[in-house]
Amino acid sequence: MSAEYSQYSPYFTTERFGRFLDVLNYRSIPRSNQDIVFKINRVYEYRPDLLANDMYNNPQLWWVFAARNPNTIRDPIFDFYLGQKIFIPDANTLMSALGG
Repeated sequence: MSAEYSQYSPYFTTERFGRFLDVLNYRSIPRSNQDIVFKINRVYEYRPDLLANDMYNNPQLWWVFAARNPNTIRDPIFDFYLGQKIFIPDANTLMSALGG
């Protein structure tokens, strides 16, 4: 029996094999002219969940930053360091991509 994941889960599109998941497959987050260039500060260092909560009112969307910045963020926690510049997807673009 495979588990169902919410549309906000990073595992939403990852293949399931019975009780097991395949390698994580992030959904594509499209670029937008509304994206924000953000320099990670001390408040959010190593805490993408806090930034997701502040930006989207949903800490479960922590993985969106890694999905939107695949060449910058390979490890969604430890590459979220002080001074790192990332693109933050616009909330409307993101919700549209997630089907919300």
